[in-house]
Amino acid sequence: MAPFSKPSSAPVEIPDHLLPHIVKQDASLYTAIDHASWRFIMRIAKAFFAKHAHQKYLDGLEETGISTERIPLIEEMDQKLREFGWRAVGVNGFIPPSVFLEFQSLGILPIACEMRTLDHLAYTPAPDIVHEAAGHAPIVADEEFRSYLRAYGEVSRRAIFSSGDLAVYEAIRELSDLKEDPATTPEQVERAQVVLNAAVAANTYVSEATQLARMGWWSTEYGLIGDSRNPKIYGAGLLSSVGESYACLRDDVRKIPFTLDCLQTSYDITRPQPQLFVAPSYPALTRILDEFASTMAFRRGGIDGMAKAKMGATVTTVEFETGLQVGGVLVDFHADEEGRIEFARWAGPVQMAYRDHQIEGQGPHYHKEGFSTPIGTVEGKSPAKLTDADLERMGFRTGERGTLRFDHSGIELRGVWTGRVLREGRNIILTFQDCTITRGSDVLYRPEWGAFDLACVQKVCSVYGGAGDRGAWAREVKADLPKPTKTKSNLTDENRELNQLYAAIRRVREKGSSEATELDRVHSELESKYAEDWLARLELLELTKAFKISPPWVKTIQGRLNQIAATRKDRAEMISRGLELLS
Repeated sequence: MAPFSKPSSAPVEIPDHLLPHIVKQDASLYTAIDHASWRFIMRIAKAFFAKHAHQKYLDGLEETGISTERIPLIEEMDQKLREFGWRAVGVNGFIPPSVFLEFQSLGILPIACEMRTLDHLAYTPAPDIVHEAAGHAPIVADEEFRSYLRAYGEVSRRAIFSSGDLAVYEAIRELSDLKEDPATTPEQVERAQVVLNAAVAANTYVSEATQLARMGWWSTEYGLIGDSRNPKIYGAGLLSSVGESYACLRDDVRKIPFTLDCLQTSYDITRPQPQLFVAPSYPALTRILDEFASTMAFRRGGIDGMAKAKMGATVTTVEFETGLQVGGVLVDFHADEEGRIEFARWAGPVQMAYRDHQIEGQGPHYHKEGFSTPIGTVEGKSPAKLTDADLERMGFRTGERGTLRFDHSGIELRGVWTGRVLREGRNIILTFQDCTITRGSDVLYRPEWGAFDLACVQKVCSVYGGAGDRGAWAREVKADLPKPTKTKSNLTDENRELNQLYAAIRRVREKGSSEATELDRVHSELESKYAEDWLARLELLELTKAFKISPPWVKTIQGRLNQIAATRKDRAEMISRGLELLS
């Protein structure tokens, strides 16, 4: 079995540093058009996915508190997910990948509160409640998939991102938000697309985060499971895309066995995928994930890990054999021919932590200008084990300058020893004043730079993305805090009257009895003002069947739907699926 921690059955308490990313869902922002859109998606999804999705899909909808008739309340979903030891929280659109993955690693499902617009019913690149609630949540009800999802988050939150990854993320977020905003102009979309293309072209380094993003895309987002000759859908991107889900099972979309080869396959979020990967089971996903995790810097450490951190040029943490963790942007390190790391330097801000807890007085505010340290043994002994007697023998008597000579590297530290940080009886940090560090003729530290804190370490055991104590880092640096935004509403001046017609249809349906005069009025308004609206017309046809009535405008609606389908390819499939439900 893959060596991942066994999740607790008790729902996790949300760490303080993640709270700023959570928003309270305002259900009053959802319009009657939004609820009709949700209802349409769920009705055709249930009909299709009952045959073509993983067997947990339909049961999972109920088990996670998802209704067909209205957009779900995240609070209700949270209560349902608690029964599985999971949680649900609301967020606004895109959140930083590292934050999303930390939520997931804790067993928390972030759900974007926004609802896609009617114009983007088949697919939207922006996160929305359809994708998260109707896509991810139902399969989360499957215990084996939950184990994979949490393990994936656990591994991914330790992945090293590159600065190019973050630039691509920002560009995707901007483009996706613009595409989903009704007020956006074509020129704005075009400019954002140019920025995204440039960011993608510039991001030539394939980081651990990029590789895991590909694994996530081909599994949790666009994954198929079971027999490759008759696979079932479980990926949220397909379960929430009423357009691409129908096409993905066709023979012209290649079905490839899910292996680590998927890490070599990039994807385009703006186009249907030409190939999909089929996993035999959810435990197989977890095994393959562990296979890749064994190659990652957080497990390998050493030169490989340091090289990935330096190449990424993002905040990473280097963890040493003593439990000391140094977090920041690693800009340089030296190693000898035998692979022993001798010296490392970080740009500020830098955090010093011990087993995931920031050391008092050693946070990003204190190390705002950066940090560096020699690494290795002194006279065959780890600096962590140097006693007072050892230090006195090396000249570090009260007020006097002594000398530490590091084995192998030739680095010498001269200064006045003024303090130490101890953990479990070992030196973690030794502090020196009036300190000079040299390696031959190279000066690595000068007295005028202030007090020097020596990391008492000799071996790099692990290197991973983010800070060691993420909470303390977030409080002091505030780099990942979201920009204040309000959850947007899809109600506009242009669709306000149309929304009232949708609300009227909903009232008639919920009342459960025919109101011919009201339906006549709605149809008349649609004909006079909204010739291109197709969903309200489908809902009118549904009511005529439910109430077994045959008003004269039924043929008019059928003709209008045919006309819309003939002139608008993007709506033709939606209309076809809706009519299938009524047949």
